[in-house]
Amino acid sequence: MKYTAPTAEDFQRLKNELGRTGEWMAELFGVAGGQQWRKYTGGAAPREMSPQMLFFGAARLVLSEDEFERVLAKMREIGAQIEL
Repeated sequence: MKYTAPTAEDFQRLKNELGRTGEWMAELFGVAGGQQWRKYTGGAAPREMSPQMLFFGAARLVLSEDEFERVLAKMREIGAQIEL
């Protein structure tokens, strides 16, 4: 898979479009908290988000609650223990 991560500006634009806080964005993408989220949106060398983290956040934005729960159920069936 060829992947280029969104830029810090891309993430800031998404945050603004959604009208959400850094804490909310951190939860959306599975990041430890707002302080960690800022590492993706600023500083001298912003972090690149892995495709897995981006997929998780994008899925939470576009899938219905039932669809997302089906994914979590499959993860649990495979053997994961997950609680959001």
